[in-house]
Amino acid sequence: MSEISKRISLRGVHHLSLDAKGRMAVPARYRALLSDWCDSQLVVTIDTQDKCLLMYPLPEWEKIEEKLMALANYQGPNRRIQRLLLGYATDLEIDTNGRILLPGTLRDYAVLDKKMVMLGQGNKFELWDEATWEARRQEYLCQEDEELPEELLNISL
Repeated sequence: MSEISKRISLRGVHHLSLDAKGRMAVPARYRALLSDWCDSQLVVTIDTQDKCLLMYPLPEWEKIEEKLMALANYQGPNRRIQRLLLGYATDLEIDTNGRILLPGTLRDYAVLDKKMVMLGQGNKFELWDEATWEARRQEYLCQEDEELPEELLNISL
């Protein structure tokens, strides 16, 4: 693990706009960090559980990709996840204006139009349609605590 990736945590909720060409501006607070960490090289793929996208700095994606490729692909669930995550994985680069161009197939999957949310998740970002995220967030907030797994109940927040 590089010294930089040991110190970095991608966090926060950022409301962004997607332009007519499918470009989004990476929040300024992350541009220099991502330039240093991964030379502005990102990988975006679909989330297999929600209608959102997962966007990784290249070094983080390479760790995930290695683990996925090590799975036996003759088992149905492994093969399904490999096909979806690896199959949709797309290399992106932050341009000189701080933007990335999201491919149409990925925008369509996550139903991204104009208003979107970029949600930091430690080693990656999730990209959501704003209305879809608001509904999902409300659903999460309304869930009862007893549904939480034991390991989460043991964390003092």
